[in-house]
Amino acid sequence: MNYYGSKDMADSWRTVRKNTLLVAEDIPEEKYAFRAAPDTMSIGEILAHLATTPHWASQCHFVDKKTLVAMEDFGRWMGEVGAASKTLTSKDAIVEALKTNGEAFAAGLEGMTDEQLGEKVTIPNGVKTRFEMLLGVKEHEMHHRAQLFLLERMVGIVPHLTRARQAAQAARS
Repeated sequence: MNYYGSKDMADSWRTVRKNTLLVAEDIPEEKYAFRAAPDTMSIGEILAHLATTPHWASQCHFVDKKTLVAMEDFGRWMGEVGAASKTLTSKDAIVEALKTNGEAFAAGLEGMTDEQLGEKVTIPNGVKTRFEMLLGVKEHEMHHRAQLFLLERMVGIVPHLTRARQAAQAARS
């Protein structure tokens, strides 16, 4: 029995992506070039990366429906992700890609059956279920969104979730 199915995954993904979009929209475009240190991604690069990253999982699970994934597959998909992210050079383009690609990924998640989510996929370092691999896309986004929250603070923006919590606390007082 599966307690967390494809609809739950899609809903959860949409919530995560909605919050990423709010970050992208909160940060002024002139701050998209900001980077915390010289050898790190800028705000815009992180957002472009997030906008394009679901591509590899879509190719693997929704298009090719791979059960055996080689390093060459990951290399090809990540090359496509990297090339696509480099085309996103403005805030408007990044926000649009976050919306469009995020919803396309959610639709793919919704289309999965419990049986498909439970299928085993052999990858270079072992075996995982499609469920675990697809959940990893959301975990990856949340990892980078935590970075974005810190970057927001560094450029003088209070993250939207903090503002919402502060407003709720003030309303209770």
